Amino acid sequence: MIHRLTAVAAALLLLAGCGGTTKGSTAASGDQTAVNRTADPNAPIKEGLKIAFLPKEIDNPYEKLVDDGGITAVKELKGEGKEVGPSDASASSQVSYINTLIQQKQDAIVIAANDPNAVAPALKEAMAKGIAVVTYDSDAAPDARQIFVNQADSEEIGRSQIRLMAKQIGGSGKIAILSATPNATNQNTWIGFMKDELTKPEYKNVELVKVAYGDDDDQKSFQETQALLQSVPDLKGIIAPTTVGISAAARYLSSSPLKGKIALSGLGTPNQMRQFVKDGTVTEFSLWDPSELGYLAGHVAAALASGRITGAEGEKVTAGKLGERTIGQNGEIILGPPTVFNAGNIDQYHF
Repeated sequence: MIHRLTAVAAALLLLAGCGGTTKGSTAASGDQTAVNRTADPNAPIKEGLKIAFLPKEIDNPYEKLVDDGGITAVKELKGEGKEVGPSDASASSQVSYINTLIQQKQDAIVIAANDPNAVAPALKEAMAKGIAVVTYDSDAAPDARQIFVNQADSEEIGRSQIRLMAKQIGGSGKIAILSATPNATNQNTWIGFMKDELTKPEYKNVELVKVAYGDDDDQKSFQETQALLQSVPDLKGIIAPTTVGISAAARYLSSSPLKGKIALSGLGTPNQMRQFVKDGTVTEFSLWDPSELGYLAGHVAAALASGRITGAEGEKVTAGKLGERTIGQNGEIILGPPTVFNAGNIDQYHF
């Protein structure tokens, strides 16, 4: 069994470092060198803001939904939004894009970091030049951004994954995790809370035997699923807290003799997973609305670039149709709790 206490201690330390507020927001276009040290909550959102969304991987369907939501928000605010990004999710793949966005004098960069530290120097340079930096989905180093827009409470995401899986395997058996990349901040934080949840007495018969990495690549995630089932013949379930991973695993299981015998849960979109729920491959999984995550991040970036907020705890952001959100500790804003999808409700959702 994987050593749980050491792993969760590291994850909790990581979570503590996933915040951090750079005191002050950036100025918008026309004054790219100035940095506001105090917020003016009554400041108007500046028109014509240039806001770029930088996903982990440009072809990731989940992140496309997020960024489309963000671009919609920017358009509502009479700004110019765009999505740019790498075709792979390697640690350093986003750096050249950040450098280009700095040269283009974007007003804000909204990024889902592949690696919290690899992107930090470039993001710090962006902030030094007056560009607002907002992270979403997966945080950067705490001193390399001003605000982190989190999809849901990280602890609840992690613990709920174990609750769902334990229910599906009857509270007993070996399980594995199919993650994204080894350095993904969000994945590692959630996995840390999963391991901590497993230390509770009610999970004494549930054993986490392996964490595999599909690198948010469909084919590799498919192959890692196959490898898990071959290496652990008595495996009872797989948790894939990544939309790429869970859909690849479901595709493998759906055509395998193990369909319906291996529980699969995690984080996926209803449109990805609908067929696998209906054919009995998957019973339940969860997620938030990715377009709303991007929409919130777009409003946050515009408010930060306009001087309405600095990222300080207690500041409030008005985010269009989502209403008001309050910045919490470490510059974090939370979208809301995840939704559990199953055969009874999946046709009510279309994203």
